Amino acid sequence: MGAMVPRGNGQAIRLPRGASLADFADKIDANQGALVQVVFTQLGEMVTATQSCTDETLQLLGVTLGYDVQIVSPEDEDKELLESFDLSFGGEYGDEIELSARPPVVTVMGHVDHGKTKLLDAIRSTDVVGGEAGGITQHIGAYQVRAKVDGDERKITFIDTPGHEAFTAMRARGAQVTDIVVLVVAADDGVKPQTIEALNHAQAANVPIVVAVNKIDKEGADPLKVRGQLTEYGLVAEEYGGDAMFVDVSARNRTNIDGLLEAVILTADAALDLRAPTGTEAQGVAIEGRLDRGRGPVATVLVQRGTLRVGDSVVAGDAFGRVRAMLDEHGDPVSEAGPARPVQVLGFTSVPDAGDNFLVVPEDRVARQIAERRQARERNAELALSRGRPTLETILERMKEGEKTQLNLILKGDVSGSVETVEDSLLKIDVGDEVSLRIIGRGVGAITENDVNLASASEAVILGFNVRAEGKARELAERERVDVRYYSVIYQAIEDIENALKGMLKPVYEEVQLGTAEVREVFRVPRIGNVAGCLVRSGLIRRNTKARLIRDGVVVADNLTVESLKRFKDDATEVREGYECGIGLGSFNDIKIDDVIETFEQREVPRS
Repeated sequence: MGAMVPRGNGQAIRLPRGASLADFADKIDANQGALVQVVFTQLGEMVTATQSCTDETLQLLGVTLGYDVQIVSPEDEDKELLESFDLSFGGEYGDEIELSARPPVVTVMGHVDHGKTKLLDAIRSTDVVGGEAGGITQHIGAYQVRAKVDGDERKITFIDTPGHEAFTAMRARGAQVTDIVVLVVAADDGVKPQTIEALNHAQAANVPIVVAVNKIDKEGADPLKVRGQLTEYGLVAEEYGGDAMFVDVSARNRTNIDGLLEAVILTADAALDLRAPTGTEAQGVAIEGRLDRGRGPVATVLVQRGTLRVGDSVVAGDAFGRVRAMLDEHGDPVSEAGPARPVQVLGFTSVPDAGDNFLVVPEDRVARQIAERRQARERNAELALSRGRPTLETILERMKEGEKTQLNLILKGDVSGSVETVEDSLLKIDVGDEVSLRIIGRGVGAITENDVNLASASEAVILGFNVRAEGKARELAERERVDVRYYSVIYQAIEDIENALKGMLKPVYEEVQLGTAEVREVFRVPRIGNVAGCLVRSGLIRRNTKARLIRDGVVVADNLTVESLKRFKDDATEVREGYECGIGLGSFNDIKIDDVIETFEQREVPRS
């Protein structure tokens, strides 16, 4: 048997993640069947020739046969893939490339409730906090603002990172595309654990830091105490002989915002040489991706070099397409975007993940080929991970246990950044060896029948973050008794899953859906606002019950109340399925035709 497999004598072999024994056999010019036999007899694993193998299996087989197996990292694989198409990503600029000055890219970080969103709100003079669930920023966004410094108008790009601990992964990524970090610290609260966490990310990314000491208008504010506390962590203010600029601001009163913008520009000019080529093909990073009603996949991208134009063929991760349109942060169309310019791109065939590198390629065919190869690579890697290593011993152990100790989950969210963050946080939950957590599916957009079928076949629970199961998908979930849980704040989802894994989940209340109504017409009533003319699709609509508004499977507004309910001109206490009615949601007026109003109530669950 051994004679059929050539020995390696330390020869190096490069294999991608999730490679099969057939791939290994091709590299060493061996018989596939012989490798299957070696893996079975010497490693105790049952693997077919074409099955994706884990990194450990491939490396153990290499050691057994005398080969040095090197698993190619995704980054190296990407590099080799792009080089095969005569493309490259990033790298040093050659002498022949003309460089132009570009605006600094700034990430705002800091502890939860220290006023990051309020500060960006003051900078952009727009209200972002109003739409946040629980007052916590849920998604990454990017905006460009203008600042006057020494009489010149300068641009600054801000990346808004979420503030809760659960978003560590996204925040770390935010620092990787960043030139400068603005660290927000509340003058009345001082340095907190997340402040240190944000500071560590910024220092690890080796970027200059400007400290915004916020809430100086509050009683008990002590900006000098903040300067002293941060000195312990190696961040010394300029007035104390250090090199970090500290700016005292009040986001609520919009005090000294100009001073903060000036500090950012001065820090950029002093510490950084911010130049990038504009005449080359565009490259950059996808900051956020989501599925938009009517417009399809939409990605917020930050151009890092080159100029992105409408009509360019682009590829980002395993998503590709042609730029149909570009919008700025105000929703206005733009024809081209240069370095450090964030834009929303329409035209992708699928939703890119937050943090994916994007680049412009010569033609659609090349974009499709790169995306398809990346998809195949991801699929192989996921197959290898999900398969684990079913040895004879583990199979016997499972047979002995007889109990299912694995919780399978399917994650669906409104944007890719949220899905990735939830996944990252859930996989970090440590509940010992008795229970394991496995995420078998993830995606952006409404919960579909495919998701429910997968959950039914895998005995999985579906987590919907700001998205819902609509129509047939909801009926199928009820029929198949698939557990679908909905959340609007990420840490609630993490807490529930952690409690479930620890066997401590004892819900006192559960949400019971009362009915749904489809908006057929919207009427403007003086002194009252918009009233929705609806057809009750299921159950019944009752006055004074809680409601949420759903648009294309995504929750647009939560925590509403059915304040008025009419049948023709008469007030009604409830309206049943199949009847028409007028529904008023109080001061909430953003109602459109084809929206769905879902009513529900919290019912006490008897403790078992």
